[in-house]
Amino acid sequence: MTVLGIDPGYAIVGYAIVKYTGSKFTVVDYGTISTKSEWEFTDRLLHIYKRLEQIIGEHNIDAMAVEKLFFTTNQKTAMDVAHARGVIMLTARIRGAPVFEYTPLQVKQAVAGYGKAGKKQVTEMTKRLLSLKETPKPDDAADALAVAICHCFSSGSLLNKLRG
Repeated sequence: MTVLGIDPGYAIVGYAIVKYTGSKFTVVDYGTISTKSEWEFTDRLLHIYKRLEQIIGEHNIDAMAVEKLFFTTNQKTAMDVAHARGVIMLTARIRGAPVFEYTPLQVKQAVAGYGKAGKKQVTEMTKRLLSLKETPKPDDAADALAVAICHCFSSGSLLNKLRG
C-alpha cells in the first residue's frame, strides 16, 4: 500500500509518501508545499492544489491520510487551515484516492505508543520506524511522515469498514 500523509496548512503543507508492505516501510518522498504570505489567499490555495495534483500524479497512491485540525485560540488561522484542508482532501478525491483523517492523539498513539507523546519523541520514533539515517526535516514533513505511519498501522480495520 502507498500512502500520502499530509500535515495541513496554508503557509506550509507537509507531505510524505510511504509504502507499507507487510510490516516494512519504504519512504518514497517527503517535503513541503510552501506559499508566500504576500500572495492572495485564493492563490495560495490554488498553489497547494496544483502542487499536490503534481505530487499525486507522480505517485500511484492508494490512500491519503490527513491530520485533523485542533485549534483552541486563533479562529482565523483555524478557518484558513480548514480551507486548505478542503482543497487538499478534494484534490485526493478528484484523483480517486480515499481520504482518512486522524487526530493528533491518534497519530502520537500509533507512532510513539502514547497519545500525549512530545514532538521530539514522535519525530524520533518516526525516524526509527522508517529506518531513516537522519531526523526528518522540516517539522511539517516529519509530521506528514507520522500521519502516513498512523494510517499504515490503522488501515486494515479502516479499509475493511469501507468495503463492508
